[in-house]
Amino acid sequence: MKNYLNFETDIKKLESEIEKLKDPYNQDGLSEVDTKKISESQQEIDKKLKEIYSNLDPWQTTLVARHEDRPKAKFFIDNLFEDFIPLSGDRFYGEDKSVIAGFAKFNEKSVLVIGQEKGDSLESRIERNFGMMRPEGYRKTIRLMKLANKFNIPIISFVDTPGAYPGVGAEERGQAEAIAKSIECCMSLSVPTFAIIIGEGGSGGAIALASSNKVIMLENAIYSVISPEGCATILWRDPKRTLDAAKAMKISSKDLLELKVIDEIISEPVGGAHRDRDLILDNVRKSIESNLNKFFNMSRDEVLNHRKNKFLAIGRSKGFVSQLDNLNSLSIKKNKINVFIENFFKSKINLGISVGTIIFLGYLIFFL
Repeated sequence: MKNYLNFETDIKKLESEIEKLKDPYNQDGLSEVDTKKISESQQEIDKKLKEIYSNLDPWQTTLVARHEDRPKAKFFIDNLFEDFIPLSGDRFYGEDKSVIAGFAKFNEKSVLVIGQEKGDSLESRIERNFGMMRPEGYRKTIRLMKLANKFNIPIISFVDTPGAYPGVGAEERGQAEAIAKSIECCMSLSVPTFAIIIGEGGSGGAIALASSNKVIMLENAIYSVISPEGCATILWRDPKRTLDAAKAMKISSKDLLELKVIDEIISEPVGGAHRDRDLILDNVRKSIESNLNKFFNMSRDEVLNHRKNKFLAIGRSKGFVSQLDNLNSLSIKKNKINVFIENFFKSKINLGISVGTIIFLGYLIFFL
């Protein structure tokens, strides 16, 4: 059974009509398939999908990113990689099933694959905790990332989470510390790292794995510090103002690419990634191939500096740095009044030191 969003009612009606036309024996008076009518209806569906999905607002994009049928991390891992060996446990507390991680082969090359998995049924969603990682999940990924770094193996992460799990137990076991350590680990790696946001990239739960050389988003994915509902509740005390919040936060892939928070957008089939899984697989595969090739001949120091400079450059195109290629020139612009005050006090200090030195020398000469 297909799931439809609230702005896809016309699509739902047309697809229901096509299903009836494909099975004429369930209708009175019909005994053959009307292929012409089916073809016309399909063309109308394609047209409406293009109209709708070319004008999605940020809140509608959020709904698409959360679509129940959207391909999850496990789907990409199963279909893009070979010889995947899942590894479990953080060696401190236990296993976190909301994250799948292990070593695999991509085009005959070894890679570490990490995927935040939401699940595709009610039972699996509960088992996977809806993709919300606990501290042991982050500690497991840290353990495996350090192992990959030791053996010079690239890391590919599939990010899809509403955020880190906010439960009491998770907080007692050091959720904030685990996220911070994961970010620190990601930034210190000297192997190429790629983060692909396939659905929701929510809060610290996402950035803990997305501190990468390349941050890539599917066209209808979202990436934000908080959910639109949470933002609306905090700012306006009204969770219904989700559209206003989504617009203000710039959570869509186009906005984030313009702000240079992400590096690349992977195009989706018209109507979302769930409508053509083969096409989205092919697009993701091409992106991974291209990015792995770009970093293939880079030294470990170059990879590390690339990642650091990438994050240092975010938000600095409006006056904090004169040359983005040379981040050693980073400096905060000061207004003329502040500069004058600083120079004034510096000159007074220098004057005081000079006067004091003269008096001290005069005292020594007079009394000696």
